[in-house]
Amino acid sequence: MAKTRNKAELPVAIVGAGFSGTLLAINLLRHGENVVLVEREEAQLAKGLAFGTRQPEHLLNVRAANMSAFPDDLGHFLRWMGFSSDDQANRFVPRLAYGRYLRELLIDALAAAPDRAQVRAGEAVAARFDGGAITLSLAGGAALECRAMVLALGNFAPTALPVLADLPPGLHFADPWRPGATDGLDAIEHIVLVGSGLTAIDAILSLDRAGYRGRMTALSRRGLKPRSHAESGPAVRPVAEPEASGAALVRAVRQRAESLGWRAAIDELRPHTQHIWRRHDEASQRRFLRHLRPYWDVHRHRLAPTAASRIAALEGSGRLAFVAGKLVSAEAEGTRARLRWRPRGSASEQVLPADRIISCIGPEGDVTRAGHPLLDDLIAQGRARADAHRLGVDVEQSGRLRNAAGEPQDGLYAVGPLTKGEAWEIVAVPDIRRQVWDLARYLGSAHWVGGEGL
Repeated sequence: MAKTRNKAELPVAIVGAGFSGTLLAINLLRHGENVVLVEREEAQLAKGLAFGTRQPEHLLNVRAANMSAFPDDLGHFLRWMGFSSDDQANRFVPRLAYGRYLRELLIDALAAAPDRAQVRAGEAVAARFDGGAITLSLAGGAALECRAMVLALGNFAPTALPVLADLPPGLHFADPWRPGATDGLDAIEHIVLVGSGLTAIDAILSLDRAGYRGRMTALSRRGLKPRSHAESGPAVRPVAEPEASGAALVRAVRQRAESLGWRAAIDELRPHTQHIWRRHDEASQRRFLRHLRPYWDVHRHRLAPTAASRIAALEGSGRLAFVAGKLVSAEAEGTRARLRWRPRGSASEQVLPADRIISCIGPEGDVTRAGHPLLDDLIAQGRARADAHRLGVDVEQSGRLRNAAGEPQDGLYAVGPLTKGEAWEIVAVPDIRRQVWDLARYLGSAHWVGGEGL
């Protein structure tokens, strides 16, 4: 008979091997833990969607100086890249280079602990709980036992817009990275991108690099586009956490922007953003999401200066326009589409012909519509629930999932964008690397040493 493993010998199962899951696995292995990393998309192993791009025009939105995978070694990525000068540290390198960095880190970690680490290809679809141990089921019937499970699912694919659902493939691309989105560009004159955020910027730059010389229109509710980083890194003096909240906080930030500039006003909030979010009640958070989120996003999540310059050049040449309004209807007319849209602040509709429509609305923002089988299974069991805003799952600050009754559970955790409802700012590398570092220390009992306990 096979020997039954005790719970202490069981691994920590990490579901999802993008940035969050990969970095958590690396940190757990450094703490001597057993780890199994489960990923359904082999091409995204150790990269995820963000860093899995193969397009060199897709740049990091954070300077190289702040892209280390480890909060205790902030120069790690710079050394890996071979950067040393201040000018190089300020560079925004291609995201594909960062994907290679992550994969190399994971390969090194696996090689250093071959008896404690494994990678399982497959989709996690269900979990069963028995005496503190968890049995994770994969599509196809395989199963694995673990002592704890961490959901590192990243961002969810966007839900197709109903207004565009009847357009034929080839005319409408619901996924901007689907093969064919940049094919046959010589024969078309006008491309409409639905959305004007970072996804749209990536799509615009890819179309431009692919040789497209026609017109592009980026349509979104407010017509906002991401702002640019400054050429050199921020030199922000640390400040105390603002005491104001709600509308008073908005006024205070605007006043700071008038005296320091908007970049500095936003940057000095960065160490405090998660605390500010947590001390606002649910109603205040909802008001922020409804009214201020789009403006926060374009100022907080910025473009590399070279990318912003190219976007500005395309606008200046008349080849690119950002417009604000609501898409009302869409119908095919031969090889083209006829879009009807209502400009923001107007009651009348306008017609917008398009040779191709590319949806760039970003990830699904409602976790209840994500359709992930494991997450749906945990919710059905009452072991997980959506957060108050349905941005992700309901977790306490440590990352423990709350069950249907709101009680945190040992052995079930989440990291990365899935915890946005608790932390809000948890999509950028500097935030996630600290989160997974802390969770790895907790799961590896390292939080009891180093002056923090024994």
